[in-house]
Amino acid sequence: MTEVGDGANILFAEPGSRWRTVSYGPGLCLIILFIELVTASQVHWFALIFCAALIAGFVVLQVIAGQRHVSVELTADALRDGTETVALTSIKEVLPERDEDCWDDEDWESARALGELSGVPRRRTGIGLRLSDGGLVQAWAKDHRGLRVALTEALEARRGAEQKQAEQNQTGQQPDEEADRAEDPDSEDRHSENGANC
Repeated sequence: MTEVGDGANILFAEPGSRWRTVSYGPGLCLIILFIELVTASQVHWFALIFCAALIAGFVVLQVIAGQRHVSVELTADALRDGTETVALTSIKEVLPERDEDCWDDEDWESARALGELSGVPRRRTGIGLRLSDGGLVQAWAKDHRGLRVALTEALEARRGAEQKQAEQNQTGQQPDEEADRAEDPDSEDRHSENGANC
């Protein structure tokens, strides 16, 4: 169920629920109406219209709830599971999947699930995350393996960028000073003439 959104910054997305499901109930009622018209039996206009509207109304509520509470979105900066967003800077590591041959539960399986719900939503699978403060939480998705891969790659890319930035900070302004000297080779001669290098 991996879907890449319109923005190039979205690395993984699951909508939670789709608006096309709203049309299923009215579509079924329309088929029944067509059958009644073709067979020349009594057409139940009011009942079919009422049922179509009622079913569509219930499904609209379910779609809104699904998109709010069980949608997933991963960007280069944050992971959102339902209504809760976690910055990637606060995630230390993605923990390995549960060993199916092991009888013991992993520590992260009893950790709090992200979002407003009391646990991992139905038909979703938890992913253990260790936070920077040492705590454990569970991210979740239908395509949990796809989210695991995308999240691991995003964390590695962020760490690589941070390490590169740290290396640049350690070197300080030396590259710029060397570039300035290369652009103006006569500057050393002027310093020598003025006694600045003595």
